[in-house]
Amino acid sequence: MKRLAFAGLFLGMALLLTACPTEPPPPPPPTSCIPTPTVLSAQGFGSQGVVPQGLGDFSAPHVPGELLVLPGALTPQGLAARVEGVRPLSALEGGFLRVQVPRGQERAKAEALLRAGARFVQPNYLYFPLYAPSDPLYTVSPTDSSRLKSYLDLLYMEAAWDLVRSQAYGCTPVVAVLDTVFNRAHEDAGLFLPGYNATQDGLGESNLDPSPPPSGYSYMNNDPDHGQGVAGLVAAVADNGKGVPGLGLNRVKVLPIKVFYWVAGSYASTSQVLADAIRYAADQGAAVINLSLGSTTPLDGVVQNALNYALSKGSLPVAAAGNDGTDGLMYPAAYPGVLAVGSARLDGTRSDFSNYSTTPRDLVLAPGGNQNPPQTLHVLALGRDYPYYQSPGRYVAQAGTSFAAPMVSAVAALYVAHYHAVRGQAPTVSQVKQCLIQTAANGGQYDAQTGYGLVQADRVLSDATYCFP
Repeated sequence: MKRLAFAGLFLGMALLLTACPTEPPPPPPPTSCIPTPTVLSAQGFGSQGVVPQGLGDFSAPHVPGELLVLPGALTPQGLAARVEGVRPLSALEGGFLRVQVPRGQERAKAEALLRAGARFVQPNYLYFPLYAPSDPLYTVSPTDSSRLKSYLDLLYMEAAWDLVRSQAYGCTPVVAVLDTVFNRAHEDAGLFLPGYNATQDGLGESNLDPSPPPSGYSYMNNDPDHGQGVAGLVAAVADNGKGVPGLGLNRVKVLPIKVFYWVAGSYASTSQVLADAIRYAADQGAAVINLSLGSTTPLDGVVQNALNYALSKGSLPVAAAGNDGTDGLMYPAAYPGVLAVGSARLDGTRSDFSNYSTTPRDLVLAPGGNQNPPQTLHVLALGRDYPYYQSPGRYVAQAGTSFAAPMVSAVAALYVAHYHAVRGQAPTVSQVKQCLIQTAANGGQYDAQTGYGLVQADRVLSDATYCFP
């Protein structure tokens, strides 16, 4: 059986890392450095005299008991006389009036003001600092370049989280993570569901511990911690003052499924085990199946069949593109129906290790670090030792397309929850994939190096064309 290669890179933290002047020309004549102003209309809404009309959006957060009114031909006193309960408070620049109305009656009074002759009425909207969770390995630090914020800013994640926090969700999507090993007792793993051991390691179906290596073999490169890191990027507990926040912001859960064990002298998985795990995840109702693993085997009918089954059950497979830095995606990322994820470094370009595809594929990017110069990001580690394996601790710095894929899985799951809250039902698998691809940074255009570009989480939760048509 062919060995499946991890799609993650386990990187260390060490850094690898004029013309001659002549006589200066005379100074130019003084000119103004002030930009040419735009000519505004009397109301302050543009040179064409276009002014808003009608009602503002009363679903957005706003100050209770206040309205902002463009009165048209009416005076403040005239408005107050025509609509009971309206009291003028102050005049604003641009011709607006701020008025007081009974709390809870903002929209009703706005409609009454329009009937009385006002041109436009809106709430006094509230603006907030973009939300940032309290997890200590999130915020930027000059002494720790692996903090998550700089990476998640590429996805506009904080703006997306603001949209998440403003909406009550009636469903909790599940992301199945098919990977190495999981420790559900970790301080940041409170959103991990009871898992499934799909391997044939003899430890039992509920045992997610590392498989005992055969005589003469041992684990290397923190391999078992891989699954915990992948799962944590989806659903590490956010805002608990510990470690890192999962991108799902406590609205998404992880179903951990162990698929790696010692087989044929390698720590790997097999077609049979992987297919069984994919089908199990789909049968458990997983909205997304994260596959941060890969093989060069181009035709695996058993796995392809399982992927088709998952798609038919409403589960979207999301798979890492691979870490060879070459043209051509690993499998299962390259299979039809799978959303492939490559890695971006901090400047938003493709990571030097990330596979790409000159053949158009359903490929997007998410942050995953870089090899040279090294860029890593903090993720969960097992934080627990075993008789035959010692974890590096509770958290570790990693890089690779393995860690880009779960970011996309988490955003996809948030979209499912948000769509359900807005429309009262879940989107189809095709809708989820179309939304993420068409709102990505390349504007719906395919590029050989970056696919459809970086996922834009804020657009995924708000776009009216492709996500909420």
